[in-house]
Amino acid sequence: MVAKKPRIVIIGAGMAGLTAANKLYTTVGFKDSFELTLVEGGSRIGGRINTSEFGGDQIEMGATWIHGIGGSPVHKIAQEIGALESEKPWECMDGSSEDPTRFTTVAEGGLELDGTAVVEPVSGLFKKLMDYAQGKLVEEGDDSANESLNYSQIAEKALKTCIEVNGGIGRVSVGSYLRQGLKLYWALKGQEDGEVKGYENWTRKLLEDGVFRVFENIQRTYTSADDLLTLDFAAESEYRMCWGEEITIAKGYLSIIESLASVLPPGLVQLGRKVRQIEWLPVTTAREKSDMSNGYGNTSSTPVKLHFCDGTTMVADHVIVTVSLGVLKAGVQDDGSGMFNPPLPCFKTEAISRLGFGVVNKLFLQLSQNYDRKCQDFQSFPFLQMVFHRGDSELRQEKVPWWMRKTASMFPIYENSNVLLSWFAGKEALELESLKEEQIISGGTVSTL
Repeated sequence: MVAKKPRIVIIGAGMAGLTAANKLYTTVGFKDSFELTLVEGGSRIGGRINTSEFGGDQIEMGATWIHGIGGSPVHKIAQEIGALESEKPWECMDGSSEDPTRFTTVAEGGLELDGTAVVEPVSGLFKKLMDYAQGKLVEEGDDSANESLNYSQIAEKALKTCIEVNGGIGRVSVGSYLRQGLKLYWALKGQEDGEVKGYENWTRKLLEDGVFRVFENIQRTYTSADDLLTLDFAAESEYRMCWGEEITIAKGYLSIIESLASVLPPGLVQLGRKVRQIEWLPVTTAREKSDMSNGYGNTSSTPVKLHFCDGTTMVADHVIVTVSLGVLKAGVQDDGSGMFNPPLPCFKTEAISRLGFGVVNKLFLQLSQNYDRKCQDFQSFPFLQMVFHRGDSELRQEKVPWWMRKTASMFPIYENSNVLLSWFAGKEALELESLKEEQIISGGTVSTL
């Protein structure tokens, strides 16, 4: 009699789920010892990764970058499968360059800003403040055109002031620290506020504040935060990325997913199997209840039972849950209606609930065919940074919708592409999801003209 192999079920066919399946299935001896199944609620593999096409160009609808190629397993796979080069153009990093000379910065009303006099000093300040917040070495030296300013000292003093005002570093937010840094910058400059010739109703402080908010909004898209005031300063310094440059994948992020899935036999991945509930401890003894409360999990031989939305069930000996954070947070209800039955131990649900969760959306727009005839001054659409008045300012233009005011930039996905990209975070990202295409096109175009 042949003994039944223990079954392992992985929930979710995104990057984490497929990586787990790939590693398990290719481990020597695994196929002889275990039965493996991967279930996915959607109709495709990839999860948050979805390489697609728009306007004849390849775009990334989800995950976009490799954040640091040094030591990155994603970069290693991309190298191995030849995905870093392509004969066709793709959504790359052109519009995300840190070189300020590549950008055209325009203030509300169509006023192009002087990069050297207005934009670069503020962008330099913001970068140094964030470097300090993230625990990076802030180099001393000629930080700005004004030799009397030292951005490193501004960063140190800004944090010290915030700690004193808030009663400890644990109560300091990234947003309050950045704003304090800007206040100190203004105080040290000692320059009186006033109108700037050629910039209509924009004063110098309004311009510098607007440029500073451009970089705050870029930071919001990095973190998916609705407001930087909600980001903990102390935790920011713990964030680490792999070293090396940040790149996109020439043949698309989906090529990584397809590579991971290519070793799995037909039938192992089951699509359209949305899990409603994981019955992970149907029967337990008093001893096992004690073990569970102490975090040891299911120590009995009782199998885990998966309940699917279509009414079917599946029994497994081990289950690996790789669903997205949003699904996981929604699934840890303790009233019996959540994903786990019984609910997970309190220390786990509390840890999950404390994890930050935000929304980021990308907006792709395609230039009309007669764009070049209307804009003879440009060979192509510029890498555009947009400086808006605050939403409550009396100087704001009513035609600019509120959801565009925290959009930092709009740029071609690669040089000379007719497909443009903007990023949205927080409430603005959610609003974008509720709008019709006509509203988005109208709001996006009037804001850049």
